[in-house]
Amino acid sequence: MHPSLSVIRKRSDFLAANRGLRVARPGFVLLARPNEGQGKRYGITVTKKIGNAVVRNRMKRRFRELLWDALPDSGLADHDHILIGREGGIERDFAKLRAELSEALARAGEGKGDRPRPPRKPRSRRA
Repeated sequence: MHPSLSVIRKRSDFLAANRGLRVARPGFVLLARPNEGQGKRYGITVTKKIGNAVVRNRMKRRFRELLWDALPDSGLADHDHILIGREGGIERDFAKLRAELSEALARAGEGKGDRPRPPRKPRSRRA
């Protein structure tokens, strides 16, 4: 791990990053949000929708390696970077994921995120 990177562990930091800039790619979604001078931090989220524990852990290891490689050079200074795994992320070629991450970081650096998602419909009381 690079000495200038730190890991986000608190749920409140993940939730705060969700209100930041969102850049979606086929294998992952990148969230970026300023963190008031705490340096470059990263976090990884892979939900149980993706697969069993073996698949999720493999995806997290791949994402961790991608972030260690890309963030020291092209990460945004004093920002939190969150990678959220998507369904097709585990089958994607590692070089393709690396190119998509650098492209997503460049878009986030320009302040060009994807348009915000529409608000969720409230769940019924029966569910």
